[in-house]
Amino acid sequence: MGRRVNLATIDDKPIAVAAGTSAGVPLALLVANPRNPREGLGDLEDLRSIATRQLQPCLVVTAKGYLALWPEDAERVGDAQYVVVNGCRRLAAALEFGRSDLLVVHDETVASTRGELLGAAVEENIGRKDFDIIEEARAVEAVVAEYPSSREAAKARGWTHGWVSQRRALLKLSPEMQAMLRAGELAVRDARRLARVPEVEQVAAWRAEQDAAAERKKERAEQRIPPTPPLVTAVTTPQGAPTLEPSTPTEQAVVTAVTTAADGSMPGLPWDSPIALDRMLRTHMSEENRRALGKLLLNG
Repeated sequence: MGRRVNLATIDDKPIAVAAGTSAGVPLALLVANPRNPREGLGDLEDLRSIATRQLQPCLVVTAKGYLALWPEDAERVGDAQYVVVNGCRRLAAALEFGRSDLLVVHDETVASTRGELLGAAVEENIGRKDFDIIEEARAVEAVVAEYPSSREAAKARGWTHGWVSQRRALLKLSPEMQAMLRAGELAVRDARRLARVPEVEQVAAWRAEQDAAAERKKERAEQRIPPTPPLVTAVTTPQGAPTLEPSTPTEQAVVTAVTTAADGSMPGLPWDSPIALDRMLRTHMSEENRRALGKLLLNG
């Protein structure tokens, strides 16, 4: 990293940070990268400790070097002397939590080309949980735009061409699909497949896939659950007259097997016709046994 030069006590004066060295630079001389790929800085609470200790320096280029690449950003750069390429959240946290300066590392080679500076900014954020995948895809697209081809961009940045293609494909999703992906409601592998569908058909295609998946899940569940066999209930009746139990202990008993469904119903009896059921019971049961059956059903 080179030697460290502590210049924190010099307020608002031009500070020369030699290439390859680090120095404490007043916040007034620093500005966040106007081309930062992050759409927002998120919650800075995890950086509260920067008020007393900075664990990692920020990467900067001179404002002059930056503006040579993007002169249209002059108003956004203002009077700053350095542009923070990596460490924009640290700069924001320092401002929020009352730190007066930041330790920076100056590397002007980062400002050699637009692609180099954008690539450096993207690479700091790749893989961070608060850098969502659509932000990443847009940042990759911005880097690719600065090279003759996506293959050359991938080679220059040390990325695989397949990864670059996959990220760029996500930008072909409809706004609704992108929102679902960012919210975690859509898997990346499904998003890449849907990106090949015309934008106006993507939502319908996704819903059709969801319905088909739900149907397959239901079918698999049904195949795993064996059918419930009918229950067999033994009903004891006196010989010659169907009843619930022998009228007297000395009567010979007959055991009749009555098949019932899993829910306890008896599909062989006319339960849906009280008149027909009453006629059947009167034919096969005595009045005393019918009363006993009625009590049994009521006490169920």
